[in-house]
Amino acid sequence: MEFDKEQFIQDIYAITRLIPVGRVTSYGAIATALEQKRRVRMVGWAMNNCPKDVPAHRVVNRSGVLTGRASFGGNRMAELLRSEGVTVAGNKVVDFKTIFWSPLDDMDC
Repeated sequence: MEFDKEQFIQDIYAITRLIPVGRVTSYGAIATALEQKRRVRMVGWAMNNCPKDVPAHRVVNRSGVLTGRASFGGNRMAELLRSEGVTVAGNKVVDFKTIFWSPLDDMDC
């Protein structure tokens, strides 16, 4: 079966829309949920170019670092997370493991 890039991107956005307010996930968790572990960078690329209704600010790297913050400009990513009750210090989510949301928890796999 051939890889469908456009469908993969739409699936990334669909999962990202499921992330609960006040929670975060990682690029790798999204790629894993879509059975595309090797396409983590593509998840990041999709976050940089996503529609406004996709809460890309809730997607961070595997250590909780706000690696996508440059796409938001200034401190906007941290501000959005803080507005949802997420504590951010030094461009990193505090208590990352506690507020981490796994897409696999909400998917019928």
